[in-house]
Amino acid sequence: MFYYLSAVIFVVGTIIGSFLNVVALRINTGKGLMGRSFCMSCGKTIKSYDLFPILSFLSLGGKSRCCKTKISWQYPLVEFITGLIFLSVFLKFYSLAYVPVLVPTFWYLAFCILIVITIYDVRHQIIPDFLSYTFAFLSVLYFVGDKSLTSIFSYPEILNFLAGPIIFAVFSLVWFVSKGRWIGFGDGKLALGMGFALGFSEALSAIAFAFWIGAIWSIFILLFQKLGIAKSKFNFKSAVPFAPFMIAGFLLAFILSADVFSLNMLIFGPAPF
Repeated sequence: MFYYLSAVIFVVGTIIGSFLNVVALRINTGKGLMGRSFCMSCGKTIKSYDLFPILSFLSLGGKSRCCKTKISWQYPLVEFITGLIFLSVFLKFYSLAYVPVLVPTFWYLAFCILIVITIYDVRHQIIPDFLSYTFAFLSVLYFVGDKSLTSIFSYPEILNFLAGPIIFAVFSLVWFVSKGRWIGFGDGKLALGMGFALGFSEALSAIAFAFWIGAIWSIFILLFQKLGIAKSKFNFKSAVPFAPFMIAGFLLAFILSADVFSLNMLIFGPAPF
């Protein structure tokens, strides 16, 4: 049963990933989300049998059936990653004795928004405000709804709630001092929702992961350029979308319940046994 459910969740995730591709590509284009999918090169409507996530891309050899134009690897990659993320959320809560249905529902919705943000930021190097604000709003609802009336006003929970505003303030200060050269203001808005969703220690862990992942990615790109594998003219002064690294860090912190700075022990003391 476990393996069957895992497979179903992964497949559902890939299907939703296919839809998220469409959402990200149609934002701010004036095109609605309800129309049929069409080829981005020739504009012809894509047949339903060519819309199977991942499998259609592989069966077509990465080329459009109607005009033989190469299909971007973005499509199967986003579908596959979305499937893995949905599977990760499922595995995170599967072994728990009781989980209110709204808890995994929030995480599925949150990651859907974050995947769209990732695609859009990679393509346009900007984060749409309505996506950041929606994520932050849902995170606040999740934070409040997941706590009892007695615990929500306790010191640990107040500090966890303030994680969003604190990280946002730090990001905003860096943005202001650097005049946007070091970090974008949109990254601060994204961090607001991350703080509300994860709490203080996990949110800071997510930011740490983001910088580490970004640094490793930059080193690999420079290495590939040296070896002649990558042809892009990348250097440490190049503008790089930071949101994908933040979201990758967010995912890692969520999966691992990470506390890389041991802040829970320092601030809240040892956990009761």
